[in-house]
Amino acid sequence: MLMKVLFMFMFINLCTCQEFNELKLLLSMKASINDQFQSLSNWNSSLSYCKWNGITCFDSSHVSKIELSGKNLSGKISESLFKLPHIRSIDLSNNHLSGEIPHNLSSCFMLRYLNLSSNNFTGVIPISPLPVLETLDLSNNMLSGKIPKEIGLTFSGLKYLDFGGNALSGRVPISITNITRLEFMTLASNQLIGEIPKELGLMKSLRWIYLGYNNFSGEIPKEIGDLTFLNHLDLVYNNLIGEIPSSLGNLTNLKYLFLYFNKLNGSIPNSIFNLKELVSLDLSDNLLSGEIPELVTQLQNLQLLHLFSNNFSGKIPNSLSFLPHLQVLQLWSNSLSGEIPQNLGKYNNLTVLDLSSNNLTGKIPENLCASGRLFKLILFSNSLEGEIPKSLSHCKSLQRVRLQKNRLSGELSQEFTTLPMVYFLEVSENKLIGRIDERKWDMPMLQMLNLAKNSFSSYLPGSFGSNKLEHLDLTGNNFSGFIPRRFGELSELMELKLSDNELSGGIPDELSYCKKLVSLDLSHNHFTGEIPISIASMPVLGQLDLSENELTGKIPSNLGKVESLVQVNLSHNHLYGSLPSTGAFLAINSTALIGNKLCGGEKTSGLPPCDGFKNPLRWLILTFLLASLTMFCVIVFVAIFIKRRKEFKLKRVESEDGTWELKFLNSRVSKSVTIKDIVSSIKEENLVASGRKGLLYKGMTTLNNKQFLAKQIAMISTSSWMELSELCKINHPNIVKLLAMCRSEKAGILVYEYIEGKDLSDVIRGLSWDRRLKIAIGIARALKYLHCYCSPSIIVGEITPRKIMVDEKNEAHLRLSLLCSENKCNNSSAYIAPENEGSIKVMTEKSDVYGFGLIMIELLTGKSAMDTELGIHESIVEWARYCYSDCHLEMWVDSIIRDDLGSMIDSQNQIVETMNLALQCTAGDPMARPCAMEVEKALESVVRSSTSCVSSRFKLFSV
Repeated sequence: MLMKVLFMFMFINLCTCQEFNELKLLLSMKASINDQFQSLSNWNSSLSYCKWNGITCFDSSHVSKIELSGKNLSGKISESLFKLPHIRSIDLSNNHLSGEIPHNLSSCFMLRYLNLSSNNFTGVIPISPLPVLETLDLSNNMLSGKIPKEIGLTFSGLKYLDFGGNALSGRVPISITNITRLEFMTLASNQLIGEIPKELGLMKSLRWIYLGYNNFSGEIPKEIGDLTFLNHLDLVYNNLIGEIPSSLGNLTNLKYLFLYFNKLNGSIPNSIFNLKELVSLDLSDNLLSGEIPELVTQLQNLQLLHLFSNNFSGKIPNSLSFLPHLQVLQLWSNSLSGEIPQNLGKYNNLTVLDLSSNNLTGKIPENLCASGRLFKLILFSNSLEGEIPKSLSHCKSLQRVRLQKNRLSGELSQEFTTLPMVYFLEVSENKLIGRIDERKWDMPMLQMLNLAKNSFSSYLPGSFGSNKLEHLDLTGNNFSGFIPRRFGELSELMELKLSDNELSGGIPDELSYCKKLVSLDLSHNHFTGEIPISIASMPVLGQLDLSENELTGKIPSNLGKVESLVQVNLSHNHLYGSLPSTGAFLAINSTALIGNKLCGGEKTSGLPPCDGFKNPLRWLILTFLLASLTMFCVIVFVAIFIKRRKEFKLKRVESEDGTWELKFLNSRVSKSVTIKDIVSSIKEENLVASGRKGLLYKGMTTLNNKQFLAKQIAMISTSSWMELSELCKINHPNIVKLLAMCRSEKAGILVYEYIEGKDLSDVIRGLSWDRRLKIAIGIARALKYLHCYCSPSIIVGEITPRKIMVDEKNEAHLRLSLLCSENKCNNSSAYIAPENEGSIKVMTEKSDVYGFGLIMIELLTGKSAMDTELGIHESIVEWARYCYSDCHLEMWVDSIIRDDLGSMIDSQNQIVETMNLALQCTAGDPMARPCAMEVEKALESVVRSSTSCVSSRFKLFSV
C-alpha cells in the first residue's frame, strides 16, 4: 500500500513538473515574438495554458497543437517551440516571422504536422530526423541553399512536402525517392537546376508533382508515366526539351497536365488522349507542331484546353464541338487554317474562346454563345468574313470582344450596341459599313471602343451609352458632320481618335470638359475656325494632333503652358503668327508645323523670325526697358547668390570621429541642424531601418526638437558629393527631400526630412487593396516626375521596398540616395532589370520601370523579389506570369483575399488590370516596357475603373 501511494506521488509530481516545463517553454516562445494584434494577450500564468489562444491540449494537460496562422506575428521563433514533448501539430503560416528555422526539430519526436509557410524565414532547410512527420510546408519564405541530401532519410514518413516559393538552388537529391509515402510534392518557384530525376517514377504514392518555375533542363522522364495515382503534373516555366513522353498516357487518373512555357517539340502523342479523367490540358508556349488530332473527342471531361503559342497547323478539330464540359479554348498564335467548326459552342459550355492570330477563314459560327456564358471572344488577326452573327447580338454574357483585322462585312446590328456587360469592343480593320448614329447605344460598362478603319458613314452619335468610356477610336471611316458637343460629357475619356474622316465645323469648347483626356487626334479632317483657347485648360493632355485640317488664326499662347503636353502636330492648316516659346513648342519638329504661316525666331525649328519690331523708336524703348530689367535681375541674383552661398557654403567641423564636411541643401534646415545633431543620431537605439547600402537612424535637433532621418553610408567620393547636390532640386510630394549631407574620411551621412511611417517592406502584408493601389500610384508619380520633369531626367537605378516610406495616410515616398547621373551604377539587386545583370550596370528609365513592376508584383502578391542576390527577380516575374494565367490566378489573388476579402470582390477588375500592367513593366525587352508617364496614366485609369466581373480562371494578359 505504501508503495502505491509513493508511486502515485511520484507520478503526480512528474506530471506537475512536465506541465510547469511546458508553461515555461510557451512563455519563452511568446517572449521572442512581436504580437502586434495582441493575439497572445491571454498567454499568461493566470490562465491554464490549455485555454490560451491557439493552444490545444490532450489529456487536459499537455500541449498537442499550436494554431496561430495569420496573426500578424513577427520576430524570431524560439527553440523552445520544438522542445514541447507532446506537440503533434504546429501551424505558424501567413505571419511575418523571420530568422532561421531552429535546428532542434527532432526534439518534437511526436510532431506530425509543421506549417511555417508564407513568412520571412531565411537560411537553409533544417535537418532533424522526424520519422512520424507527415506534413512539412515551408513554402513562400526566403530559404536558400540546396535541398539537403539526407532529406529522404530525415523525413521518411512525409505525405505532404512543399518547399515552393523560396530561393533553393542545386539539384533535386535522389534520396527524396526514399519518401515512399509522399503524395504531394511541390518544389516550384525556386532556382533548381539539372534534370528532373527519373527516380521519381519509384514514388508510387505521388498524386501531385509541381516543379514549375525553376531552371530544370533535359527531357521529361518517361518514368513519370509509372505514377499511376498521379492526379496533377505541373512542370511549367522550365527549360525542358524533347518530345512529350508517350508514357504519360499511362496516367489514367491524371486530371491536370501543365507543361507550358518550355521548349518541347514534336506532336502531341496520341496516348495523351487516353487520359479520360483530364480536366485541364495546357501545353502552350512551346515548339509543338503537327495537327491537333480528332482524338481530342476522347477527353470528355475536359474543361480547359490551351495550345496557344506553338506551331500547330491544319484545321481546328470538329470533335472539339462535342466536349460537353469544355469552357476555355485558347489556340491563338499558331498556323491553324480552315473554318471554325460550325457546331463549336453548341454542345459546349464555352466561357472563353481565343483563336486569334491564325489563318482561319469562313464565317463566325452562330453557336459560340449557345451556353449563354461566353464572356471573352477573341478572333482577331485572321481572314474571317461575312457578318457578325446575330446570335452574338443576344449574348448578354459577353464582356470582351476583339474581332479586328479580319474581313467582316455588313452592319452592326441594333442589338449588338446594347450588350449590357461589354467593356472592351474592338472591330477595327474590317469592312463594316452603315450608320452608327441612328441606333440606340446602351452599353453601360463600355470602357474601350475601337471602330477604326472600316467604312462607317454619316454622323457621330452623341453618346455611346456609357459614362465610363476611356478610349474611343473612330479613325479611318467616312464620318461627317460636327463633333457632338455631348462628347464633353465623357468625363473618363483618356484617348479620342477621330482622324481620317470627313468631319467639319469647329472644334467644340466642350472637349475641354474631358479633364482626363491624354491623347486627342483630330487630324486629316475638315475642321475650321480657330484652335479653342479652352484646350489649354486640359490638365493632363499629352498628345495633340490637329494636322491636315483647315484651321485658321493664331496658336493660343497658353497652349505652350500646358506642362503635360509633350507632342503637338499642327501641320497643314492655315495658322499664322508667332509660335509659343514655351512648353512642347520649345523643341517642336519642323514637320509638325509645315504648311502654315507661322514664325518663331531663329532658334525655333525651321521657322522664320517674327519681325514685329520694325519701328526704331519702339525698338529703342524696348531695348532700354530690357537693359534696365536685366540690370535689376543681376543685382537681385547677386544678392541671393551671396546669401545662399553663405547659407550653403561647405562647413568643416571637428568632432571625436575626426573632421566632418557638412553641406546643407535647404536654408531652413541650415539654421536648426548641427553636425553634432547628425553625428549623435548614429547610435543603436535610434536605428529605424537597415539595408544593404546603409543604416537609417532617427535624429532630433537640439535647437527646436525637429526630427530628421540620417542614413549612414560608405565614404562619399567627390563625384558622388557633386552628384548628391543635384538632389536639392527635387521637390515632389512622393519623394523624400534630401536636406543635407556630410562626410568624413571613414563614412558619409545623408540627412532626409522625417516622415512618420514605415518602410513598405514592413507593412505590405497588412494592406487592403485600396491602400496598395494608392501606394503604387504614389511611386508612379514620383517616377514620372524624375523621368519627365527633371532635366536631365533622373534615374533611380534601384527601386526596392526599403526605399519606399509609407506614411500614416498611405502615401508613398521614394527615398533617393546616389543618382545614376551618367546612367552607370554598380548596384547589385533583385530589383534590377535583366539587361543589367553584370558587374557594371547601364541604368535607363526602362530599368526603373522594371524595378517598379517588381514592386507592383510584390504589392499584389506579398511575395518579395529579394530572396537571393542571384537574380531571383526573374523567377518572381515568371511566377507572377504563371499565377496570372488560367486556373492559377487564384494563387496571387488569395494573398489579397486574406487581407481584405470584401475589397477583393469589389475590385477584381482593378487587380487584374494592375497585374497586367506589372507584367508589361517587367517585360524582358526594355523597349516593350511602358514609360513612367504611361504607367502613371494606366494606374490612374485603374483607380477610375469600376467593378467588372472578370474571371479568375483564364489567361487575360494574352489579349
